[in-house]
Amino acid sequence: MTDPAQRLAPVYRDMPLTVFEHMSGLARDLGAINLGQGFPDDPPHPALLNALAHATAEKSHQYPPMAGLPELRRAIARFYARTQHLAIAPEGVIVTSGATEAIAAAILGVVSPGDEVLLFAPAYDAYAPMIRRAGGVPVFIPLRPPHWGYDRTAIDAAITPRTRALVLNDPLNPTGTLASPADLAMLAQVCTAHDLIAICDEVWENVRFDGNPHASLLAQPGMAARTVKIGSAGKIFGVTGWKVGWLIAAPEMAAVLARAHQFLTFTTPPMLQWAVAAGLDQPAIAQACSDRWAQTRSALLEGLSREGFAVLDSAATWFACIDLAASGIPLDDRTFAEQAVREARVASIPLSALWEGPDAPRHIVRLCHCKPEALLEQAITQLARWRDSIG
Repeated sequence: MTDPAQRLAPVYRDMPLTVFEHMSGLARDLGAINLGQGFPDDPPHPALLNALAHATAEKSHQYPPMAGLPELRRAIARFYARTQHLAIAPEGVIVTSGATEAIAAAILGVVSPGDEVLLFAPAYDAYAPMIRRAGGVPVFIPLRPPHWGYDRTAIDAAITPRTRALVLNDPLNPTGTLASPADLAMLAQVCTAHDLIAICDEVWENVRFDGNPHASLLAQPGMAARTVKIGSAGKIFGVTGWKVGWLIAAPEMAAVLARAHQFLTFTTPPMLQWAVAAGLDQPAIAQACSDRWAQTRSALLEGLSREGFAVLDSAATWFACIDLAASGIPLDDRTFAEQAVREARVASIPLSALWEGPDAPRHIVRLCHCKPEALLEQAITQLARWRDSIG
């Protein structure tokens, strides 16, 4: 008799664990410092915890509306009006159980079997599997280090009559780089010229260190009716385990995407939604989080540079990338990550794990900075000693 486990869907049966779960699992098992998966070690802002405690004690614990609490949908609209000068209708906001669920709902709502979807590599590793499960075909367009710029010629060459959408992650994880105003204008022109829908993963929009507010592709001419903008309270407030995200689109489009969402998680815990709504209406909370991450970012970048690691330029996210070859490390990124977690007791993410195809750069790893400065200093010291021992 056949083992029932062998009859499960091959696409999942044969799929490896995500690199984030793999590296975090090794870090837990080995007692290593986890600079791989991105999450802060600090507790949430006290005002956010107070809002959660109040909501837990005073608000309903029953199913909230499928599209999200009206109070949170309105707070999200106010947040973007204040921070990005976007005019967003609350009925165009759909609350999801994290940004990954928002991405899934957007892809399921946009992509039909046979549709091609443009992805820019390196890319968050959930995009391509989700597109394939929707019956679509991911088409990768490589971005090249060290600047990771968007190439109009390469984009035009990748478009066919079957191209339906593109996914833009800006700010970009894992590189921490930003699309320029010229990039955004060009991508908008591509979308309007080829009638494409843009799925914009903008979860890092509030984690920028260049002094400028985030600019969304949604705000470009012709994009309001063809953009799905995705955001995350987990990234704004450093509460990744809360899993409160959202997608934003023109109300007519949002209503369709909500039908995909309703058969994924349907709703998100109401007390978390209440707390996020309160947090979004208190600008000092998000600012305090950003200020704290600016400090930890400086600690990681300065420490790595002091120890002779070659750090690539970045301006956003919780991450920094180092060039292994330029740092005197004679290992490819996957070998480095596997050996460093075991021997240096520091977990990282190899950039090639977020890339499909044979042309992936294999000399870059990603490190997370949203950790206590003392822990970052310890990790840098351990990496430097280990590098010197293998050099």
